[in-house]
Amino acid sequence: MSFAPVRLGNTVLEAETAAADRKSCRRFGPCGVGEKALYLNDLLIDRHFYVGFGSVRRVFKRVAMSQGGFSGKGAFGSIPYLVVQYDDGQEKQCTFKREEDVDELLAYLGQVHPEIPRLSVGGEQRLAKKAQQEASRYLKELTPQAQSVREELERARKFLSGYPELTAQLAAAAKAKRINEHTNPAYRWVALAIVLAGAAALVYGIISWRGGSDFGVYFALFGFAAVFFFSGAHVLPTAKNNRRAVERAWDEAQAAMANVLPEDFPLPARYAHPIVLDRMIRILREGRAQSKEEALDVLKADLRALTADVQVEQEEHDEVVVIKPLFLVSDYQ
Repeated sequence: MSFAPVRLGNTVLEAETAAADRKSCRRFGPCGVGEKALYLNDLLIDRHFYVGFGSVRRVFKRVAMSQGGFSGKGAFGSIPYLVVQYDDGQEKQCTFKREEDVDELLAYLGQVHPEIPRLSVGGEQRLAKKAQQEASRYLKELTPQAQSVREELERARKFLSGYPELTAQLAAAAKAKRINEHTNPAYRWVALAIVLAGAAALVYGIISWRGGSDFGVYFALFGFAAVFFFSGAHVLPTAKNNRRAVERAWDEAQAAMANVLPEDFPLPARYAHPIVLDRMIRILREGRAQSKEEALDVLKADLRALTADVQVEQEEHDEVVVIKPLFLVSDYQ
């Protein structure tokens, strides 16, 4: 049985229509994009609310930094949110586990509803200011060699735009491999102990309940069991969360990308991502390189210099967290 989602905003959908639209919506993490509405989560239930597109005024990403507030430091620790503004200034904020899900939702929303702004008002102002600042950084005219390389990279970027799933898979596989390589093996033993403690609490709680003990005792034990299970299970090695599996996923992502790339593509498959090409084009326009090889070397140097202690803008953060793992797991080769 499918229950109708709860309405937010003034746009009303029939209960059956809303339930069917939610069922068939394109899902991104706990939220979704349907034909008639956006579907948003609450604390416990995914896609519990809906906001009809007639009420949606603005949808954008908000990132809370885990270190230093919004100072721009701690570029690799953040909590992503999807923010939906509707009707007369009302707002709903949804927490996501993966920032990539927010980005993919916004990209898809831009395809099906390009009329909906996908930046906050402040974001639009910052983007306009940044565009002015960037224009002052770029050369008015490139050398013939640099202009030719720029056009080649722009064609490559356009080609990759036709394979968003492959580029997303490549970035996700690199990130998973990077995390796995830098997870202390001792943490897995700690996680195993936590899960076993949860199992013991669960068993003891059941025994206490069947023996007629006080309700509060076994309720607390069940709660401890749940906390231990959820806190430890995601660290334990599984069929997908182990070194061999993440390495295989990385190899498969590179192979899938290599299968679609033309022979004259300007980048190896391991770096074939639109953001890499965007940054190389910027390097050419700034006059810091004259060839694609030089532009790639400059990009590698830029990424090496961007550590967790470096202050960055939000747009810079969004790009770096996607592409830096590609270079780290490849040892910048």
